[in-house]
Amino acid sequence: MVMSGKAVMITGASRGIGAEAARVFAAAGAQVALLARSQAEIGALAGEIGSQAIAIPCDVARQHEVSAAVATTVSEFGGIDVLINNAGVIEPIARMEDADPEGWAAAIDINLKGVFNGMHAVLPVMKAAGGGSVLTISSGAAHSPIEGWSHYCSSKAAVHMLTGCLHKEEEASGIRAIGLSPGTVATQMQREIKASGINPVSALDWEDHIPPDWPARALLWMCSPDADAWLGQEISLREEEIRRRAGLI
Repeated sequence: MVMSGKAVMITGASRGIGAEAARVFAAAGAQVALLARSQAEIGALAGEIGSQAIAIPCDVARQHEVSAAVATTVSEFGGIDVLINNAGVIEPIARMEDADPEGWAAAIDINLKGVFNGMHAVLPVMKAAGGGSVLTISSGAAHSPIEGWSHYCSSKAAVHMLTGCLHKEEEASGIRAIGLSPGTVATQMQREIKASGINPVSALDWEDHIPPDWPARALLWMCSPDADAWLGQEISLREEEIRRRAGLI
């Protein structure tokens, strides 16, 4: 997939899947806007990538910050062709009776409201340009309850539905909305899960997780017409056929 001349906005770009997506899309020729709360980390990544990248400190839970980031990206790159809604948190991991209500709500603000904020902010830009791709990071947790993850499961299930709603409302406007369920990925989030020791996922060995460049490369493939069969739906990297089509095996 060649992305020359395309502009890509990536939330949660400071590490993990987001950082790898920035590298993969930039290598494919795209200009990348890196959004995260960690200014130093996205600044370093932008420096690594070079002139194709800009770093924009942003808390996706705050609509005005997301809107400002969109405006900055459009000013720098002339538009936004792809939005990758990657920002998400797993902490605070806790069973419901032990959960801190403020921490629980903060996770929802990032994992769910942050995705809506991104969609809402880029839609006018993409529709004016005739379309674009909005990609979200889903999870098996969107479909199965897991101990200690009530916040994460609930937010991912909601994001799955939000992606479907975007497809229903804006497919005719050229908006390609697709979710990616990568499975377990070898990122810092998995270290936090491992440390919790609260459920079967935390018992997995590090070797059980896929490398973060796999979902990043899958996201690049999802921008191609070959992924159009999944518009409004979710693509799972657990499926061998998907891995093959995305060039991972």
